[in-house]
Amino acid sequence: MSDVVATIKHEFLEMLPPTIFFLVALHIVAVIRALMVRSSGIELETSASILLAALILGKAVLIANMMPFINRFPDKPLIWNVGWKTLIYMLVALLVHYLERLYEYWKEAPSLAAANHTLLVEMNWPRFWAIQILLLTLIFSYCVIAEIVRVVGRERFRRMFFGPLPQGSGSRALD
Repeated sequence: MSDVVATIKHEFLEMLPPTIFFLVALHIVAVIRALMVRSSGIELETSASILLAALILGKAVLIANMMPFINRFPDKPLIWNVGWKTLIYMLVALLVHYLERLYEYWKEAPSLAAANHTLLVEMNWPRFWAIQILLLTLIFSYCVIAEIVRVVGRERFRRMFFGPLPQGSGSRALD
């Protein structure tokens, strides 16, 4: 039983950084979207739905990082893995963003095909691509930080970023 608890704890701790990052990032996107559509009457995501999306993305990053193809360029300069991971995560984000919009139209349409057609015709494409560019920037930033942490190690990164821990607190306080 202790192996199961240890595995769950390990996976939770691995999932925590991307989840927190995407929770903040998705809130930024929601605020920007709210500013962009302020007078259009479109319902915005709630913090609960953003939290759910961040949990899903955090778990998706955890699962993706277990795939052998995700760390495709470990011996090349970091930009190779950063670019590769950004591309993969961005394609997933693009798909999720499109499906999210499609779902909004599907609620009112008689079929999925009709909803897709209406979406393609009525979507505010400049706003859609503006949000995609913002997501690209945020995902790229996440990938840069994640690759630096992978190379230098978590503890060293924590010391480099936050400074040494106060005496007597030990490294367990951050785990």
